[in-house]
Amino acid sequence: MAQDTPGTPGRAAPAGPASASASAPVPGAGQARGGVRVAIGALLLGMLLAALDQTIVSTALPTIVSDLGGLEHLSWVVTAYMLASTAATPLWGKLGDQYGRKKLFQTAIVIFLVGSALCGLAANMPELIGFRALQGLGGGGLMVLSMAIVGDIVPPRDRGRYQGLFGAVFGGTSVLGPLLGGLFVDHLSWRWVFYVNLPIGIVALLVIAAVLHIPADRTPHRIDYLGTFLIAAVATCLVLMTSLGGTTYPWTSWQIIGLGVLGVLLLAPFVLVERRAAEPVLPLGLFHVHTFTLCSVIGFVVGFAMFGSMTYLPTFLQVVQGVSPTMSGVHMLPMVAGILIASTASGQIVSRTGRYKVFPIAGTGVMAIGLLLLHQLSPSISTTEMSAYFFVFGFGLGLVMQVLVLIVQNSVGYENLGVATSGATFFRSIGASFGVSIFGTIFANKLGPRIADALAGAPLPPGVTPGSLQADPRAVDRLPPAQRTGVLAAYSQSITDVFLYAVPPALVAFALAWLLREEPLRASVTAPDNSEVISSNPVERSSHEEVARALSLLGSREGRRRVYEKITARAGLDLHPAASWMLLRIKRDGHTEPSLLAERVDVPLRVVTEAVRQLESRGLATREGLQLVLTDEGRRDADRLFDVREQMLAEMLGDWWTAEDRPHDLKQLVRHLNAELCGSDAEQPHDGEARTGHPHDDHRLDRHLDHGQGRGPGH
Repeated sequence: MAQDTPGTPGRAAPAGPASASASAPVPGAGQARGGVRVAIGALLLGMLLAALDQTIVSTALPTIVSDLGGLEHLSWVVTAYMLASTAATPLWGKLGDQYGRKKLFQTAIVIFLVGSALCGLAANMPELIGFRALQGLGGGGLMVLSMAIVGDIVPPRDRGRYQGLFGAVFGGTSVLGPLLGGLFVDHLSWRWVFYVNLPIGIVALLVIAAVLHIPADRTPHRIDYLGTFLIAAVATCLVLMTSLGGTTYPWTSWQIIGLGVLGVLLLAPFVLVERRAAEPVLPLGLFHVHTFTLCSVIGFVVGFAMFGSMTYLPTFLQVVQGVSPTMSGVHMLPMVAGILIASTASGQIVSRTGRYKVFPIAGTGVMAIGLLLLHQLSPSISTTEMSAYFFVFGFGLGLVMQVLVLIVQNSVGYENLGVATSGATFFRSIGASFGVSIFGTIFANKLGPRIADALAGAPLPPGVTPGSLQADPRAVDRLPPAQRTGVLAAYSQSITDVFLYAVPPALVAFALAWLLREEPLRASVTAPDNSEVISSNPVERSSHEEVARALSLLGSREGRRRVYEKITARAGLDLHPAASWMLLRIKRDGHTEPSLLAERVDVPLRVVTEAVRQLESRGLATREGLQLVLTDEGRRDADRLFDVREQMLAEMLGDWWTAEDRPHDLKQLVRHLNAELCGSDAEQPHDGEARTGHPHDDHRLDRHLDHGQGRGPGH
């Protein structure tokens, strides 16, 4: 997880982040736009690998356990990947800072591809579980480094737009992953769920090697290796205890008791290490923040319910409902749709209204109702009714998932912004591991006795035993109709029981949500994208990176809403917005050639011409050949516009900006971002969004030029 120290945003380097330095290289400087786009494409492929592997396996799991045996260990195919990627994420982030992200990203791809190839070759469940852990180590690096590299090669003004593409990849894989997993199982083999990563990864590796050029900007760290190992060991012990208890070993066995005791005992050295670490993987001081603690617990429950259910619902669909792996992916779409619709809507509403407390309350409440509905699933349920249950559950998850990250960000000071975001998503990731594990234990413990009861005294076909029916779901098809009905009912009840056991934790989260304090929302706290919401990996960004992302996104949105009208009015100038934009454009570039400018940007030539005419008639700009340059008065007005724009960006930061001990690099970030946004192509005074609803909106702007000179004082 990202670590920050007071007054030193970034990844807590003793010398401060290079991005705060005046001599630091500017992201994207000197790189061809086409090369950056190709590099972004390769990074998206890397992100696609990690994102796809979180969803594509779910619909293939029933077939995998039928081939390899060991249904009671199904959960570990998912849990091994989650635990490894969660534990590795903070290390990848800091090692990338320290040794260069390009090499580390290539290393992560190689590890991921080796793990994928070995998973496809696995001959039994223990092998597959071990190789999934190796794959998870690489997957954690793909997630964190791909997002970090965007910040290395893309200027802040464009960062929000490109990071939105990564969110779109996650949204797409959440829909396509289960479908692709089913298609591979139906038409090729479950092994292609892993082999498909190889060609994608090789292409990404070659493109990264050829076109990715990252400025040399490295930040030394004191990496908390021991703390990372201890927190991973604690989680592993407790997850092993919950997954092996009652299945492989009795709950009262020394193995299970020993795992539980060891997990608890390891917490003590973990706390001691974190108190003394220069850059702790999980700063204990965060738990003094009331909101962070509550959101971490609620996030744990959300991850618990979401990933636990998404792992076992395909088993219900394929075994009990008898649908194909591909169709089981189709049946999961209402849940994914509910998550995406609710998370997007709730994030937008909170960002616009500033009110957020209602969403965790409503989300956890609807999630609990959804779990109760999933408990009602049966072999005879209709597709329509089942889809409605899936949608309700997904909608509840979506209402709370995005907002939790937003609430945490709003509750802490700037110096803790990055690490608080990382910590909150870390607990959701750990909750996901526990959810899959505990759901699997409940399922396995219930299934065996119920199959035995369903087959008591009944003659069985040769080679079919209660044990084989539990290990291989496909053996159910070999039973006579009477016994098959009983065994399918046993499967159905065992799977749906796990949702009932998840209701009490959901109700605890519902009760805790009422204790959240609703505080004024900072304008710079924006809803996270899908890559932060759907991912099982913790987010890994520093405070500096979080603010750069938020301000670049907000700055772009503000530009599309005619920001030049606002800054012109606040600067007290009687200019048209297009003229103000051109003033800042010339200030930034030193000069401009109007005819070439009109060809380059999405502003009609007549609008550019009228803006030039206004600047020349006011004595703000003059011609030097074909070039337009500023006069002394024009430079003064441009400086006023620049200062007002900077002030507007700073106001979005709220008390982070007004604090007496405001970090120096925060001021530099605002000024640097302002310099990039003012007069940029990303902030044109007449863009596509301004024309929505008006197909010929350029006429409206022409009329504005003809009949009014913009908003000055008193307008």
